[in-house]
Amino acid sequence: MPTPNTMITTSARGILLDIEGTTSSISFVYDVMFPYVRCNLQNYLAANWNLDATIEAIAGLAADIDQPSASAWLAGKSVEEQQRIVQDAVLQMMDSDIKATGLKQLQGMIWKSGFHSGQLVAHLFSDVAPAIRSWHAAGVDVRIYSSGSIAAQKLFFGHSIEGNLLNCLGGHYDTTIGPKQAAASYTAIASEFSCPASQILFISDVPAELEAAKIAGCQTVLSLRPGNQPVDPAHGFASVVSFAELSVTAIPQTKFSEIPAQ
Repeated sequence: MPTPNTMITTSARGILLDIEGTTSSISFVYDVMFPYVRCNLQNYLAANWNLDATIEAIAGLAADIDQPSASAWLAGKSVEEQQRIVQDAVLQMMDSDIKATGLKQLQGMIWKSGFHSGQLVAHLFSDVAPAIRSWHAAGVDVRIYSSGSIAAQKLFFGHSIEGNLLNCLGGHYDTTIGPKQAAASYTAIASEFSCPASQILFISDVPAELEAAKIAGCQTVLSLRPGNQPVDPAHGFASVVSFAELSVTAIPQTKFSEIPAQ
């Protein structure tokens, strides 16, 4: 079990949060959300095969596996065979823990049906919702950056065990803005925040992501949660086991044009 740390005090314009291992347990994603896709994939494809959203997701899936197009990939097959091919591709990618845009899109559509039906309710650590609400009320711009699609993120925080938190979140980012272990991704996100990267605090359980954010100039904190992968003690990042260990004072919003030259 992680050891509690002393309070970390900082000032920030924005807080950028990872999901798995930071706001929610990794086990919820792998033991609940992914199995839900596996159990419902076949029936979902059969019931929604001709929807524009499904067609778009399958086109993305074809690109994920380097097919020239969805039509070329599935040409000459019956509808049942096409659905089976898509299903096999999804399951193979999930077995390999591949994080790809088309796959995430299709997973998100299946999760949407689960969250809306009440079969899925997103797990959050007990300290997360109070912290997000407190930061938001204090004027800190809280946003999410996850490998899961933006649509899936909104479902997650809109249907959590603590209720709907979307009104406390100022934005969402997925890998369409860039890989989470690339500094350029955090530079692009800082531009979306309309503030210097130094005014953004990024919290994640993955040191390589924190390193990329640090290179971009962001403040960083390592999340130590039950069930997370062990990390090298020499990682060098400040760490917390609970968001209650963070004291964040909001920096008033400032336009880039108003920032004095250094």
